[in-house]
Amino acid sequence: MRAAVYHAIKDVRLEDVAVPAAKPGKVKVNVKVAGICGSDLHAYHHGIGVQTGAPHPLSGAMAPLTLGHEFSGVVAEVGEGVVGIQPGDRVAIEPIMYCGKCASCRTGLYNQCEKMGFVGLNDDGGFAEYVLVEPYMVHKLPDSVSFEEGALVEPTAVAMHAVRQSKLKVGDSAAVFGVGPIGLLTILGAKSAGASKVYAIDVSDERLALAEKLGAIPINSLRQNAAEVIVAAGGVHVAYEAAGVQATIASALTAVKRGGEVMVIAAFAQPAQLNMLELMAKEASIASILAYRHIFPEIIALIADGKLDVKRVITKQIDLEQIVEDGLELLVKDKSQAKILVRIP
Repeated sequence: MRAAVYHAIKDVRLEDVAVPAAKPGKVKVNVKVAGICGSDLHAYHHGIGVQTGAPHPLSGAMAPLTLGHEFSGVVAEVGEGVVGIQPGDRVAIEPIMYCGKCASCRTGLYNQCEKMGFVGLNDDGGFAEYVLVEPYMVHKLPDSVSFEEGALVEPTAVAMHAVRQSKLKVGDSAAVFGVGPIGLLTILGAKSAGASKVYAIDVSDERLALAEKLGAIPINSLRQNAAEVIVAAGGVHVAYEAAGVQATIASALTAVKRGGEVMVIAAFAQPAQLNMLELMAKEASIASILAYRHIFPEIIALIADGKLDVKRVITKQIDLEQIVEDGLELLVKDKSQAKILVRIP
């Protein structure tokens, strides 16, 4: 089968690899659609997040390995001992790997597992025709949810987990700093949670145009001081930081009202500085999320009911053979792109 295999920085190869054999306790999935995530870009361009140097403690895998952790498909086979899942089931995959034994796992916080990892970064993933996953990762899709939408369940879960964990209430105002795919999905999530208005802040006019179509108020921070604009309008109750840079975390703190909250979604490559005096003077709070937990069924239901139109963030669909030039490279060069989906043969 064909697979997009990570070997090293800027070295992802389309290769013919062996089809994985079904194993006891595992589910074999025929992948149909997979999304390219910012984590895939970090892995490809910087080597960040992908398992190298030593095997992962849960999967026993390390590079070279197949990327891809946002994907949907059809169950091809189920291993001995697997119950409740049948060949032919249409599914979305929740790619978090966890041990189930540590203190976090025992209290239900499996996204904070001491050995946490991801299929597609710490084990072979979904940029391939077939992949083996744990049964707990498998979530059935109703016929009304397409494979394209199924591939978007994972990034939508990140955005919606941030909204659910934040202090946002019906009628509150919000701002989203950074409107890549997660930022755009956060706008959808905040709107669906009852936000009265949502500002979208970015440096890309193309992405801001997408955000405006989702109902957000666009601000290009290259041409306007976003925090000043928002403060002049009364500030926001919650600011979602989805860019992961110093300038946006500082602006987000300035933009929130007294008693407001900054919810950090993005991973920061460098340590950030905070104006603690400003934080204290406002009695504001800063919170963060790590991926998601216990949310896939709700996301699938919201999509199925038409309450989350996640298809609106898709800007391009490509074939697996195009994944490097028209995916991993293009997303860095072309800021008009948001979510690129990969069709798997």
